[in-house]
Amino acid sequence: MSREDLQKFIEILVQVTTGLNTPLPDKKLRHWALQEALNDPVNGESAAKHLKQQASILGHLDSLGLLGGSRCFVEFGAGRGKLSHWVDIALQDAENVHFILVERATTRFKVDGKQRKSTFERLHIDIQHLCLDRVPSLVQKQLPVIGIGKHLCGAGTDLALRCLAQTYFSPLGDPPCKRPRLNPTGDNSDEKGSSNSPLNQYSPVAGIVLALCCHHRCDWQFYVGRDFFKNLGLGQREFNIFQRMSSWATCGFHKLATDVSHAGKKNDPEDEEDNKDEQKNLDCNSETIQRFLTVDEREHLGRLCKLLIDQGRLHYLKSIGYRPTLHYYTDPEVSLENVLLTALPQQHN
Repeated sequence: MSREDLQKFIEILVQVTTGLNTPLPDKKLRHWALQEALNDPVNGESAAKHLKQQASILGHLDSLGLLGGSRCFVEFGAGRGKLSHWVDIALQDAENVHFILVERATTRFKVDGKQRKSTFERLHIDIQHLCLDRVPSLVQKQLPVIGIGKHLCGAGTDLALRCLAQTYFSPLGDPPCKRPRLNPTGDNSDEKGSSNSPLNQYSPVAGIVLALCCHHRCDWQFYVGRDFFKNLGLGQREFNIFQRMSSWATCGFHKLATDVSHAGKKNDPEDEEDNKDEQKNLDCNSETIQRFLTVDEREHLGRLCKLLIDQGRLHYLKSIGYRPTLHYYTDPEVSLENVLLTALPQQHN
């Protein structure tokens, strides 16, 4: 990409984010369930940082009224299951708490096997293939669902939101849902439910709390904010550029990862070559980038790209009846990926 083309995309980015470029509110919370662990002198720096993030996430769950009994917590990209572990600790006196840990990879040193009172269930599945109203335990118990996740990379966030949204429009206990075919270039307006849906009176998804991560690994095919981009006069080309530029916010001079597809989608060979060329030219190590933009300018533009992508997610959630928000939930010294997306149904009091 030439300097002139890059300048054109920067001008577009600044234009479409005008009015959005306000600092997100700081809401760094803590929770008693992790206080003892946080005070443990055995913790190294890395462990302490993870604990601070988990404590703030639990604090947000609590402040939103989402911590309680008779509900199911679905942790996307669960890994070892540490976030669910701490939620379980916080709900030690609650009854009828169920956890579903979604992770496509086999994980060592899992902590969910240590739980006794609550029910922990692992699903080894890619999120894009998960339909919650076909999970037998959810069909049987019909518990309200809380979607949670800590640093769910790129497209994984969009796949999780889509998974939860399709549960929102498919009441538990109905016949198994059919996942709509994802159109790589068009919209998916068939996701939205009928005005006669029973879910106008009841939503099985009671809340969403996701710590966001790795916007440079988002994928247009799975991105839930495509309508938002189209309303701004933007399309896949602009998304691909801004997606790659988003790494400037956190990666500094590190090489941009080449894997931009969380779900393992294979691109057309010609597209792959184009993407490789653009990616190389948008890498912070590129001489063009280093001569053209200062470090502070790159970081600022990267944050604008992340904000724009996240605004598309908020637009999507609003369109299906949620009240979404973005907060800084931890200090950048703890994690550069420090934005938390939360959402409650509109009818939630």
